[in-house]
Amino acid sequence: MQNNTSGSGLSKSFGLKMAIIIVISAILGSGVFKKAAPMAELLHAPWLVVLAWLLAGIIVLFGILSIAELSSLFPSSGGPFLWLEKIYGKAVSFFYGWSCFTVIQTAAIASIAFVFAGALDTFIQLPHLAPEYESIGFMGLYPLKNIGAKITASLLIIALTIVNIKGAKKGGNISLLVTLIILLAITVIILIGFFGHTGSVQTIQTVSEQFPERGFTLFGFISVMVLAMRAAFWGYEGWIALGFIGEEIHNPQKNLPRALITGISIVILVYLAVNTVYFFVMPIDELIAGVQQNENSIAAVLVVDKMLGDGGTYIISGMILISTFGCTNATILVSARIYYAMAKKGLFFQKAAQTHPTNRTPHYALIYQCIWACLLVFSGSFEFLTDLVIISGFVFFGLIVWGVIRLRKKMPDVPRTYKTPLYPFVPILFVLFCIVLIVVSFIESPYKSFIGFCLIFSGIPFYYYWNKRLKRQKN
Repeated sequence: MQNNTSGSGLSKSFGLKMAIIIVISAILGSGVFKKAAPMAELLHAPWLVVLAWLLAGIIVLFGILSIAELSSLFPSSGGPFLWLEKIYGKAVSFFYGWSCFTVIQTAAIASIAFVFAGALDTFIQLPHLAPEYESIGFMGLYPLKNIGAKITASLLIIALTIVNIKGAKKGGNISLLVTLIILLAITVIILIGFFGHTGSVQTIQTVSEQFPERGFTLFGFISVMVLAMRAAFWGYEGWIALGFIGEEIHNPQKNLPRALITGISIVILVYLAVNTVYFFVMPIDELIAGVQQNENSIAAVLVVDKMLGDGGTYIISGMILISTFGCTNATILVSARIYYAMAKKGLFFQKAAQTHPTNRTPHYALIYQCIWACLLVFSGSFEFLTDLVIISGFVFFGLIVWGVIRLRKKMPDVPRTYKTPLYPFVPILFVLFCIVLIVVSFIESPYKSFIGFCLIFSGIPFYYYWNKRLKRQKN
């Protein structure tokens, strides 16, 4: 890869192949290994869990087909932050960027690092404090619970932040190596699962004992399916990430849309295959019970342990270590570019606009992100953090995709190297689903939804201060 420098001070480090790898590595992390169990608890039938992954993948694909048009129009570092400014103005743009910092991207980093710690627990038993200390809580948060995993996750975030300060190309090469290893390993698991002796068609056809005797009501089915898809969306989290580094990609008008669509298509196929294998090998109730016994347990570990015996546990745990390592790295790499773009606009801490004099990376943005992500690690559990990410994220994902329609009317004469297919059906369907997801989340998880929105609107005093400072500078 060439390493020429863009006018803003960031290096153009990524071609099409590396851009596809970044898309895959930013998505392919913890969700594919861990979310099958909570989805099974909601739906009680293997085929419904696989259907939830498929429907979530289609919705995400609709989102990507839409944002690819924005990425080709505005291929700048910070991506969605700048798109929202073009569409709705400075205030909405700021609150998106602020939400990425307070919850969407930093909580994603924290929760992926959590799963890394859970996989490490297979090899090295991580310490716990005495129950009287773990029970110390505030507003439903227990910072001392599962302390060993939280310290491990924080150390991973700190180490990978240092790597990315050293250079974007170094971070990209890590993603390349990790992604290739994980795709190969998942392919092996799928083949062993389908062609080995432990799985059967009867197993995947068996529903849970908790499956409603008369089936779901229509409203009940819609509610649990949306909630299961919310869990699946964590598996697809990172689908928008490539837009954050558009300025660092060669020929972004063509390469951004190609990388986004190719990357998500590969991920959807992998997710459907591996989740089918889980329920082909292990009965649904056995999977649920195994995960409920230990909060650090991971569905994929239980399945591979059944397929390959005790050695299988170490194989899959090693895979998850590698995968979450790569996904944490990719998310750290792309997310800091949002705060860099905000700071260049005068709407974030000023030092975040600086690039490292030697490495040409947004080092202060990376440091701020690292500090807050580590604090979030100590704020809650994996499930708590991932639900916060999805609830908060889909507020802005809906606004971003609706922006495709707004810009078609606002900027009809601007040349578009890529246009959303089946327009306006694709963006409208995506936006409608975002609305349904947010409404169901408020009904089912009012506390989590409230915290998510509090974190979004915590930016009000910062926006007022930074905007006032900008006005003084102009005068």
